[in-house]
Amino acid sequence: MAAPREGGTGLTGRREADEALLEDEKAMLESDPGGMLRATASAGAQVRESAALAAEANLSALADEGRPRAVVVAGIGTAGLTGNILATVAGPRCPVPVIGHRSAGVPGWVGAADVVIAVSASGRSPEALAAADAAARRGARLVAIGNPDSELQAMAERARAPFIPVPRRAPARASLWGLAVPVLLAARSLGLVKVNEADLAETAARLDADAERCRAGAESFVNPAKSLALGLAGSIPIVWGSSPLATVAARRFADTLAANARYPVMAGALGEAGRGRVGLLDGPFGGLAESSRDIFADPDAEEENSTRLRLVVLRDGGLNPEDEADEPVAVEERRADAVQTLAERRGVRCDVVTAEGGSALERLASLVAVPDFASIYLALAHGLDPMAVPAINEMKELSNLMPEGLQ
Repeated sequence: MAAPREGGTGLTGRREADEALLEDEKAMLESDPGGMLRATASAGAQVRESAALAAEANLSALADEGRPRAVVVAGIGTAGLTGNILATVAGPRCPVPVIGHRSAGVPGWVGAADVVIAVSASGRSPEALAAADAAARRGARLVAIGNPDSELQAMAERARAPFIPVPRRAPARASLWGLAVPVLLAARSLGLVKVNEADLAETAARLDADAERCRAGAESFVNPAKSLALGLAGSIPIVWGSSPLATVAARRFADTLAANARYPVMAGALGEAGRGRVGLLDGPFGGLAESSRDIFADPDAEEENSTRLRLVVLRDGGLNPEDEADEPVAVEERRADAVQTLAERRGVRCDVVTAEGGSALERLASLVAVPDFASIYLALAHGLDPMAVPAINEMKELSNLMPEGLQ
């Protein structure tokens, strides 16, 4: 069978992962001409830079009209994920609803009592532009976050709304922290989320440390991202989060696996899994595949020729300071233990990434960093350029649209 075509990049992908490539730093860097590894390693710097840029914006004016009725975070793809991050970091005690809106415009109820945060790394996504326009027309308070000198900045200036620049040094999917931090700081100015300077500094330091652990020159046995990538190679990944915060990270991992490594992924919350999706472990790629094995066959050879589920559980045992009881955490931890046991009984291999850190933001960073690198290493092992995704360019040509979250 012919190898899949990687049109327009000069690279030809391969079905089987090349484990040896991940031990050859020079070859890896040559296979990453767009610099996705470098861009991903800049996550800590993104936190610091975006916090500084947000401090220069006139966010204090947002609070002049008091607490809003609701906050709508409008964007698509990675920009849209920032709404989930805000809702999760703010937690259940957030005094107003935080609504993520991933289509053009804003919900019909949005008006002068509300705040709209329009997010677009490029500053030109139709969804963010339509949201900014609708917010201005309806008299809602607007915050715009995106590329400087873009159409989104021009719209914010016309509406006399704060604009926070996010310089484009990488695709939107590698600019998560450059987009998320301004959203959080805008919400902080409204009194909706507690993110202090120490939280930002510790999150940036965590991302720096994980970038060092996951650097290209670190061998697989000490590099958690390479180990995770090799474990996922040739599998159908299922990524489940044990808490709302971990579920945001799980959905992020699914996005990067799909965009960077071109792997089909299912992601969600363990609570949802217990309502039916855990049955996947009993299916033809899980327990049924295990029970049909020939006990006399070479297990390594059989494993190479079969496609199996690979479970990744993102665990967050942290407790927000405002939570009054740890019962929800205990339930989540018991559920995570149970699903790992179920997977083991069915011969489905399971990787676990455990959150670390004090604040919700730092714990989220600890669950995102290693999987981000793993998605890139998995792409490189298959001979794919993680930066260049030919299907996106073809989609643009066919529809005259550039999907913002996959640029």
